[in-house]
Amino acid sequence: MPAYEFALMLRAMPKPELKTALKRISHAIFDRGGIIRNIENLGFRSMPYKTSAHGLVHREANYVVFKVDTAALSVTDLKEEYSRDVDIIRQRVFRVQDDFEHSCTLEEELLPPAYREEVQKMIEIGKTQVNRFTYKFKYNSGLDYYPFQK
Repeated sequence: MPAYEFALMLRAMPKPELKTALKRISHAIFDRGGIIRNIENLGFRSMPYKTSAHGLVHREANYVVFKVDTAALSVTDLKEEYSRDVDIIRQRVFRVQDDFEHSCTLEEELLPPAYREEVQKMIEIGKTQVNRFTYKFKYNSGLDYYPFQK
């Protein structure tokens, strides 16, 4: 099953109501065969701009991130159910890429940095880029004079 992150903004409510809302959200995931890996509460904070949802204008919200393993077909069902939930102001679903494999050997780590493969790649990238600190302004703008004060 692929991994997803559900970023939810819940309306401002007391802690007991928030607890029941989070239980309802998690049971919806469990009912569709999903596994919750982590629930991260980012806290209660003001929103960057006011948002209207379900006929109300919201300026503050509880931010919560669910890290979930679930089937791809159940994600659309969850999004539909969460869009009907009056406690959820906004929802976003992100797919998490877990294909990063990092193998490390002691011999590579004991090499001096200049001889490591990753460092050599960074040096090559640095050589191809233009150094923005040595760039000088060229006065060939087509004007006979410098338009700004000198």
